[in-house]
Amino acid sequence: MLPALNRLRSSKDFAIVTKTGYRATTPSLVIYLKKIDALQSGPQIGLIVSKVVGGSVARHRIARQVRHAVRERFNIIPTDSQVVIRVTHKSSDYSKEIHQGISKVLSKIGAKS
Repeated sequence: MLPALNRLRSSKDFAIVTKTGYRATTPSLVIYLKKIDALQSGPQIGLIVSKVVGGSVARHRIARQVRHAVRERFNIIPTDSQVVIRVTHKSSDYSKEIHQGISKVLSKIGAKS
């Protein structure tokens, strides 16, 4: 689980990040990143898991896998950013896709991964 300060919770924030942030796609993920000047506590991360991947139990299991994979890459995400990860399909290795997606979106904003 991510610390409370690093969780994106507001539907308004989700909408802003997904509509105006930079986007990178992998076969089963879409990663959005938006730089926010006011953040002091590090990056904020939110998840959206589509019903296409399965029922409630499957979606929660995938959300736990994605959160765990994000924690491994947490240090490469800029501290002044909000990130939304949308899971669109099942995958055997979310960790690899998250690393690829974060690298792609960081290259779009000119940051090093």
